This record gives sequence, structure tokens and C-alpha cells, in this order.
Amino acid sequence: MNKKILITGTSRGIGDYLAKYYINLGYQVFGCSRKDVEPFSDNYYHFELDICDEPSVKKMFAKINTEFDGIDILINNAGIASMNHSLLTTIDTVKNIFDTNFTATFLFCREAAKLMQKKKFGRIVNFSTVAFPLSLDGEAVYASSKAAVVSLTKILAKEFAPFNITINAVGPTPVKTDLIKSVPVEKINNLINQQAIKRFGNFNDIANVIDFFIKTESNFITGQEIYLGGV
Repeated sequence: MNKKILITGTSRGIGDYLAKYYINLGYQVFGCSRKDVEPFSDNYYHFELDICDEPSVKKMFAKINTEFDGIDILINNAGIASMNHSLLTTIDTVKNIFDTNFTATFLFCREAAKLMQKKKFGRIVNFSTVAFPLSLDGEAVYASSKAAVVSLTKILAKEFAPFNITINAVGPTPVKTDLIKSVPVEKINNLINQQAIKRFGNFNDIANVIDFFIKTESNFITGQEIYLGGV
């Protein structure tokens, strides 16, 4: 049977691309987002939910378990950002970013691992960002939330290893999605100039790293992070 993959944030951008990319490769894909998504393939199943809402997330995983016999791969793509000076950042913004980027990632990792451990196989890929290793000013909260994701990834790699579950992280450079629409062009150009390869990232760059992490042969690779662009 084809491998089953769950991708968060599939209503647009990177998540939308990844859902269609893996369907084209023959995967059974489950997607989720706050917005409904029209089914575009018999091999795509969408859940409309808030990834931060534990009861809704647990209900989704229960349905995947009972009706589809679990999942093999989880990609924690969903995330939000807010570029602002720390002195002008509200606590509500901090909570919202950490809930979406970190807490939801933890929740999905935990629930996915519960299903994966039964089969003694699983692949999890989390999303970091180059804003973390570059310590970008104006991105204190966003970068910190992704730093927490990296730390979580490394610790869960040790906890999940006995179940043959690997967990790694990919850190994209700027990609032309809604996430960077509000970022000044000068700021984006400055970031790209700090990369060894001075260009925007694209969806295929990200998929290439994920493909490597989720390969069956990558069973000795866990707790790692790969940043794109030579950061």
C-alpha cells in the first residue's frame, strides 16, 4: 500500500505545493488548515481545523487511525511570522506565534508518534527558518519559536528513536509566499546576501530536503537540521 503522509497548512503556499507534489508521487496525502480545501485528487483528504486546538487535532488523528490505519510521515509545515521590533511586539503576538509554530508542532509530533510506534516506523519533518541561525533583527519572536522547534526536534529524535521514528528539520531561506509579503524588499535582499547562494528559495528546494529525510534509506539520520542557501 502507498505510504500515507500528513501535511499541515495545505491551503496555500508551501503546504499546497507539497500536498500536490506527494500525490503525484503516489502518496495518500492528508492535509489540514483553518480553511477548507476542495479535494483535487482521490488520494487527498482534508481536515478543516485549528492546529492549536488539541481536541480537534486528537479527533483528526483518531479518524486517520481508524479509517486509514495511521500514517507513515508527518510534515509540520504550518507556521506564521510577524516582523516587528521587540519593543513594539505585543504579548498576544508572542503567544499566537508560539502556539502556532511550536505548540502545534509538539502536538502533531506527539500524536503522530503514537500511531507510528505501533508500526515501528515513522518519518517526521519539522520546519525551522534561516532567521534563527542568522539572528535576524525584527524577527525575535518568530526566530525564537523556530529555535524552540529545533530544540524539540533534537530531543524528540532521542525519545522516538527506539520506535524507528526519525525526526529532522528543514530551514528554508525566503520563499515567495504570503509569509514574506509584508517584509520590506531591502530586508529580504539583505537576508539573501548573507547566503552563500544568493537567490530566493523555491518549493522544489524544500521538497528535495524532505525527500531525503523521509526516504526509507535515511533510517540513520535523525535530530538534524538543514538550512537552505548555504546559511
